[in-house]
Amino acid sequence: MFNILVVDDHVHIRRLYEYTLEKNGYRPFTAENGEQALAVLGKQHIDLMILDVMMPKMDGNTCLKTIRESGNNVPVLIITAKGESEDVRKSFMLGTDDFMVKPVDEVEMLLRIKALLRRSKISEEQRITVGGTELIYDSFSVVRDGVTVVLPRKEFQILFKLLSFPNKTFTRQNLMDEFWSMDSDSEERTVDVHINRLRERLKDNPDFSIVTVRGLGYKAIKNG
Repeated sequence: MFNILVVDDHVHIRRLYEYTLEKNGYRPFTAENGEQALAVLGKQHIDLMILDVMMPKMDGNTCLKTIRESGNNVPVLIITAKGESEDVRKSFMLGTDDFMVKPVDEVEMLLRIKALLRRSKISEEQRITVGGTELIYDSFSVVRDGVTVVLPRKEFQILFKLLSFPNKTFTRQNLMDEFWSMDSDSEERTVDVHINRLRERLKDNPDFSIVTVRGLGYKAIKNG
């Protein structure tokens, strides 16, 4: 059973999420602000956090920043009433894994939780298997039929990200934000260059393809 920490200053929201999580087989813990959340994390293993932004004492972004600076990579789903693009961007830059705007659809929330927990498991194992191909994060290696191809770090990270979420489209900006620092002089077309290199290196691999989603970005699809 996965432990999920719900952090929100509104008691009725905490109770709603707590009920939904329990009903679907999760073990919920609750906190009403960032300070309480950090205290829970200090004494209890948590598999995923649902985190509000606007809270007294310590807001969600400050809590998230503190967690990431401590080296804790617990998956975080921010659910907030603030849905402006700048709010979303700030939360992702601080290290959130996903973002939803209130009011949320409970079914969609559960699907996102499931996806984040799956991604966390992949990250811990540091491996992905797609058909007859294995990606090994520690060595940036792609292995198929006994042949190992070692990729440059950013190319491998992009591929690993795309294959962690097959059929999900990532914009160029999504990938820039995750793999290039804010002070980098790189532009979005840098992503295109890395994608083209990946396609050339792995053009004979029959297990997956990297598809361009016109006007948006890229996604990986499993073949067969």
